[in-house]
Amino acid sequence: MASTVTIQVPRHVAGEGDFTSLTRRALAVFHDLEKEATRFVASSPLMRSNATPTRWHRVPPRLFEALGEAYDEYRRTRGVFDPRVVADLESLGYDATLRFGASEARRIPRDRDVSVRGTWAPKFRRPRREVWLGEAVELGGIGKGLAVRGARDVLAPHWGDYLIEAGGDCFVAGISPEGAPWRIGVEDPRGGATPLAVLALSDRAVATSSTLRRRWRVGEEQVHHLIDPRTRRSGGAGLASVTVVGADPARAEVDAKVLFLAGREDVAATARAQQLAALWCDVEGRVNLSDAMTPYVIWEAT
Repeated sequence: MASTVTIQVPRHVAGEGDFTSLTRRALAVFHDLEKEATRFVASSPLMRSNATPTRWHRVPPRLFEALGEAYDEYRRTRGVFDPRVVADLESLGYDATLRFGASEARRIPRDRDVSVRGTWAPKFRRPRREVWLGEAVELGGIGKGLAVRGARDVLAPHWGDYLIEAGGDCFVAGISPEGAPWRIGVEDPRGGATPLAVLALSDRAVATSSTLRRRWRVGEEQVHHLIDPRTRRSGGAGLASVTVVGADPARAEVDAKVLFLAGREDVAATARAQQLAALWCDVEGRVNLSDAMTPYVIWEAT
């Protein structure tokens, strides 16, 4: 998932249960889901299903659950979250793990299918874990949140206080080593060392959609990986990042993407309509937050 995964616990928790065994089991969730759901390995279970999406495929348990969750979120967001962006990403050159960074890679534009998509209607046979996708999909917009949730489910029956963090998406339970709510910094999407804000959280997930790392150039156009399924192009006009606090890691990840795709003009109204705790930064560095986010913010950059 191109992320460092961190599990942190207060000292008293380290003596509860088999610390090494529990952390290994939690980390294995990330390894298993990445192996099953990567689109960068042609032999992965997801890519085998994508190769012939109009056939039934039996898939491993975590991938089966992930595809079902992706479909649930597609319906909940009325298609704003849509995993069927594989061809759009590939048309922009993102068909392999790119080396993102200051020296943004220049890619040659490919022929683009700009036709309007129909409704996604995959099918699932739960007893045998079989899926009929209908079209090729990718799980980059929900996979990390699902992995954080799965790791949480491993630790929660044993520990009350812990942090799981993966590339900016995290879940915090109970209290931190300081005996207070966990403090989470919201990264500056422009690359600054000082966070945009610091949040105080317990039993909450945090997810961020940002163009800080996955952006590159196609000809003279700067693009990024957050594809708007309505336009089939990089979306979120005027925004650099959106951070969401919620109860569930996977849903928070999807909500952050949906808010980002609303763009600078509509992000506030969308967050308000959905009653989301959100903080966003536009491309000029201006930071705003929804009313629901205010109780969590204990420090904000000026």
